Amino acid sequence: MPANKSGPVPRKKKGRRGRLVAITVVLLLVAGIGFGAFWGVSTVRASFPQTTGSLKLPGLTNPVDVTRDAHGIPQIYADTDEDLFRAQGYVQAQDRFWEMDVRRHMTAGRLSEMFGKSQVKTDSFLRTLGWREVAQKEYDTKLSPSTKKYLQSYSAGVNAYLKDHEGSAVSLEYAALDFENDYKPEKWTPVDSVAWLKAMAWDLRGNMKEEIDRSLMTSRFTPAQIAQLYPAYPYKRNKPIVEGGAVDPASKRFTPGGSANAAPAGPGGVTAGLQSQLSSLSKTMDEVPALLGPNGNGIGSNSWVVSGAHTTTGKPLLANDPHLAPQMPSLWYQMGLHCRTTSAKCNYDASGFTFSGMPGVVIGHNQDISWGMTNLGADVTDLYLEKVNADGYFYDNKQQPFITRKETIKVAGGESREITVRSTRNGPLVSDRDGELANVGKDAPVGNAAPDRGDGYAVSLRWTALAPGKSMDAVFEMNRAKDWNDFRKAAAHFEVPSQNLVYADTKGNIGYQAPGRIPVRGKGEGQFDGTYPAPGWDPKYQWTGYIPQKSLPYEYNPRRGYIVTANQAVTDEKYPYLLTKDWGYGSRSQRINDLIQSKIKDGGKVSTDDMQAFQKDNSSEIARLLTPYLTKIDIKDKYVRDAQQLLEGWDFTQEPDSAAAAYFNAVWRNTLKLAFGNKMPKEVRPDGQCLTVRPADETGPADENDKYIRECGERAGDTAQPDGGDRWYEVVRGILDDPDNAWWKTEDRPNRPGDKNRDQLLAHAMKDARYELTSKLGKNIDNWSWGRLHQMFLTNQTLGTDGPGMLQGLFNRGPWNLGGGEAAVDATGWNAAGGYQVTWVPSMRMVVNLADLDKSRWINLTGASGHAYDAHYYDQTDKWAKGDLLPWAYSEKAVKNAGKDTLTLSP
Repeated sequence: MPANKSGPVPRKKKGRRGRLVAITVVLLLVAGIGFGAFWGVSTVRASFPQTTGSLKLPGLTNPVDVTRDAHGIPQIYADTDEDLFRAQGYVQAQDRFWEMDVRRHMTAGRLSEMFGKSQVKTDSFLRTLGWREVAQKEYDTKLSPSTKKYLQSYSAGVNAYLKDHEGSAVSLEYAALDFENDYKPEKWTPVDSVAWLKAMAWDLRGNMKEEIDRSLMTSRFTPAQIAQLYPAYPYKRNKPIVEGGAVDPASKRFTPGGSANAAPAGPGGVTAGLQSQLSSLSKTMDEVPALLGPNGNGIGSNSWVVSGAHTTTGKPLLANDPHLAPQMPSLWYQMGLHCRTTSAKCNYDASGFTFSGMPGVVIGHNQDISWGMTNLGADVTDLYLEKVNADGYFYDNKQQPFITRKETIKVAGGESREITVRSTRNGPLVSDRDGELANVGKDAPVGNAAPDRGDGYAVSLRWTALAPGKSMDAVFEMNRAKDWNDFRKAAAHFEVPSQNLVYADTKGNIGYQAPGRIPVRGKGEGQFDGTYPAPGWDPKYQWTGYIPQKSLPYEYNPRRGYIVTANQAVTDEKYPYLLTKDWGYGSRSQRINDLIQSKIKDGGKVSTDDMQAFQKDNSSEIARLLTPYLTKIDIKDKYVRDAQQLLEGWDFTQEPDSAAAAYFNAVWRNTLKLAFGNKMPKEVRPDGQCLTVRPADETGPADENDKYIRECGERAGDTAQPDGGDRWYEVVRGILDDPDNAWWKTEDRPNRPGDKNRDQLLAHAMKDARYELTSKLGKNIDNWSWGRLHQMFLTNQTLGTDGPGMLQGLFNRGPWNLGGGEAAVDATGWNAAGGYQVTWVPSMRMVVNLADLDKSRWINLTGASGHAYDAHYYDQTDKWAKGDLLPWAYSEKAVKNAGKDTLTLSP
C-alpha cells in the first residue's frame, strides 16, 4: 500500500483520469445533487442486493431463507451445514464482494493486478512474507475435512453470485476501475478465506514495532533512558486478567528459556548501528496493514463478563468492543447462521460478527455459549540479523543454503516484475524487499558477537503465523461448542492471532482462556526476551518450542465473579513463561474493573444497561493525574489563564461538547511534544511538521488545514513518537513528582530560553495549547468543544483514499464529532504525534444476555452494505456515535418479528 498508509489506489493515467472525473460528476448528480441520466442511476443501483422474492442457488439440497431486518442484517435458515455456508457466501458477496476481492489480493500480494505499479512494493513485501503460500499449506495439510467442506461450500456460494453479476452489478467501484484497466474478478477459492486470518494476525502480531523502535532509539538515548520510555507494567495498580497466574500444575515442571521477570536485553552488540536500515524496514511494514489501520501499542479491545451472582438477570452478561481503524465499510459483518433443526447434518445456530470473505461467526454466541475477543499482545515475532553471502547464510559456524522461490508480480497496465524470495531457518529475508535495506547492518559495531562481519547483515523475520495452523478449524468448533470443555478444545486450535478469549454460558458459568502459538526463546546472552533484534547465526538465540496449551493462562468461575480483558497483562509476575514484555498498561482494564466493583459493592447488581453505559465511559486517567499540577501553575498571560480555568472543577470526562476536554488534550499533546517528541532521534520522527503547531497565519483555509491535520496524523502513524496512550501515562507518572528531571528540560532557542523544570514546561505546553486551539477552534473559548477537534472520518480503503476528490466523495462519509479518547474505555483513539483526528474506534459493540439471548444488543460501526448509497451503507453510524445499541434478535420467532425482507434461495 502507498507510503501515506491510505490503502491501495488505482493507477492514474491522464486520459482515463478525465473519464473518471466525468463518471464521478454523473454519479454525484444521481446521489442527490440533481437528476442524472438513466445510465448513471443504473450504475449506482446495479449492485444493490435483491432481498425479497426468490433466486436460484445451484448446489443447494433444500431451499434456504434469508431474512433481513430494518438495518439489512441477514439471518440465514438452512437444513444442512453445506447449504448454510453456501448461502452465507452468496449473501456476503451480495453486500461486500469488492471488500472481499481487495482483501484477497492484499493477502496474496496481488494488489498490482487491480491498481497498477503503485502497489508493486507492497506486493513484493507480502510475497516475501508468503501469507497465501502458508494459507495454501494450511488448507492442504492442517484443516479438518469438515472445515474444508464448509470452505468449499462458502466459495461455491460466492462464485454463484459472481456468475450472474459483473462490473457495476457487483459493486460501484468496478465501474470506476473499469476505466483504469480491464480487470475482472476471478473465482473465489477456499484459500482466499483462510488467508484473511494471516492479515489479522499481522495486524495483531505483538511487539514488532517496539522491537524496531527501541533499536532506533539507541542512536540518541542510553539504555536507562530507553527503559524510562518503556516502563514496567504497573502490577500493583492495574490488575492482570488472571490473578495468581492460573495454569495447570504440570506446567510448573517446565523451566522456560526466558523469564517474565528478567531485565530487558540490552541494545548493544548486534543491534547498535542499525538505525537507518531498521527505520526503512519500519516504513516498509507500515504500508502493509493499511486496510486494517495502524498497529502498535494503541491497538486493543475491551471485553468483560460478569457472572449471574452480580447481574440483575441472574445469568452472565458479556460485553465486547474490538478497537480498529475507522473505515468504510466496517471490518465487521453482522449475521445469523441457523439450522432450522440442529442435528448431525446441520450443527449450527450461531449469531454475531464475522468478516466478509470468511464463513462462520468470529465473535458472538450460539444457543449455549457466548464468546468475545481482545488482543492478547503476545510476542510472536522476532527480527534476526543474518550473516549472508551470495551463496547462503551462516548458522552455528556453518554455511547453509537459502531456501528460495521465484514470484511473478503482474501489474495492471504495465510489465510484470519478478522477485526472488530468500529465506533462512528463521524465516524470510525481509531486508531483500527495500533498496535501503539491501545492506542491512552494514558497518554495525557488533563487538565480539561477530567481528568478521564488517560488510553487514540481512534481516529475517520469524513469526508464528508463517507456520501452517488450525485457526480456521477453531472458528467452526467455537461456533458449535456447547460448554466450557468444548470451548477450550476449540481455543487450543486458535493458534494465530493470539487472542484473549472470554466465555459465558446459559448455565451460568464464565471463563477466560489464553490461546495461541507463543514461542519459548533460547537463553542467549543478556537474556533473549524478544525486545531487541537477535543474532540469527547463534543457536542460543533460537526458539526452543512453544508454550504448551495446558500451560496457557485460564480462569473458570473466579471467586470475584467477573473477568476483564482490555489488553492488560494476562498474568502476574509469578507466571513461569514469557508472554511479552510489551503489554498495554492497563488504563482501560482497570477502569472497567473499578466500574464493575463500584456497581456490585454492597450487593449491587449489574444490568444490561450498565454494561452498555460502561462501554461509553470516557473518563481520562491522564487528566485525573495531570490536571491538579496544571491548575496550580501561576499563569500570567490572560488568554492562557482563561483556558486554564476550564480545568478547574472539570470531572475529567471527555464529552463531545466539552471545552475542558479539548483544552486538556491539547495540553497533553504539547506536553508530550516538548518533553519527549522533540528529543526523539530523527529515525523515528514521521515528519517534523507533524510535531509543530502551525502558526495561525499559516493554517490556510479550514478545509486545507483539516486535510493537513489528517495527513499529518497518517504520517505520524506507527512510530516511537509519543502517541499519547497509556504507556505515556506511565512515563509521565514516573517523573511527575521529580520537577527537575532531565525530561522536563528543553533546549534554548533564539529569543527564548529553554524550559528548566516541570512547571516551566507545563506552562509552555499550556500556552502552546491555547494558541493551537485559537488557530483551530477560534479565540472565544466558549466556542471550543472536544468533538470539533476529535472527528471521525469513514474512508473507503481503496478508491476513497487517493482517488480524485470527487470520487472520494462518492465512497467516504463524515465527519462525526466524537467524545471519548485515547486509552479511555470509549476508546476513540488519537495519535498525539499527528493531531486529534480519530484513528481508533470500537469497531463494533455487543452485550450478550445469557438469561435471554433475544435481549442481547449489538451495533456495527457502519452498516451491512458495502455499496455506496445503499440504505444500509452507514445506517448504524449515528446510533453508534451516540452509544446506542440495536436489539439483537436470535430466536426464530424474534427474527421473524424483526424481519422486513425475506429472500428464498432455491436449488
